[in-house]
Amino acid sequence: MSFSTDDLGEIKWSLLACLLSVGIAVGMIQYSATLQQQSLKELQQAQRQLSTARDQLLTAQNDQENMSSYQLEYDALVAQKVIGNEQRLDWIEGLEKLRRQNLLPDVKYTIGPQTAYTPNPPLSAGNFALSLSPMSMELDLLHEGQLLDFFEALSRQMPGWFLLDNCTLSHADSTQNGGVKLNARCAGGWFTMKNRNTP
Repeated sequence: MSFSTDDLGEIKWSLLACLLSVGIAVGMIQYSATLQQQSLKELQQAQRQLSTARDQLLTAQNDQENMSSYQLEYDALVAQKVIGNEQRLDWIEGLEKLRRQNLLPDVKYTIGPQTAYTPNPPLSAGNFALSLSPMSMELDLLHEGQLLDFFEALSRQMPGWFLLDNCTLSHADSTQNGGVKLNARCAGGWFTMKNRNTP
């Protein structure tokens, strides 16, 4: 079978319909490819959002677990009066109570004004201001063990957190009475933490 230009007039509508069908098919393929790419991008974005949401949920759950575990420690520090205002009156009353227990022949002390405390090495205290109320003591001792007993009683019986910096022991002056054999000079301070957001 052969075609001539005369036959073109008779198949022109069929040829036009065929070309139109091919054009529509190509357009549909391109449109489908575009939709597929857009759907793929939306899927990837949804997966990223889901992953971010999962990470945030995991972080929130971890924070909640940390808060509950640290809450007990925080409450203990509040009860011990480490967190809050300076407890100078409590310290003075506690030291007088220790003096009345006759753990040592004599105790003299001075508590200086509260100052900002910078730990060494430095560390981040978060939202807390760290302070130290320096205290120096002169202690008369019958023997070295009394010094350890005194600081153990101070730690056990008194609210607060006393940081002992140093102690120097020397033989007592022979003119001292009451069997005093040693003098101790100790320095340290009362450590407190205060939330910067509280008045």
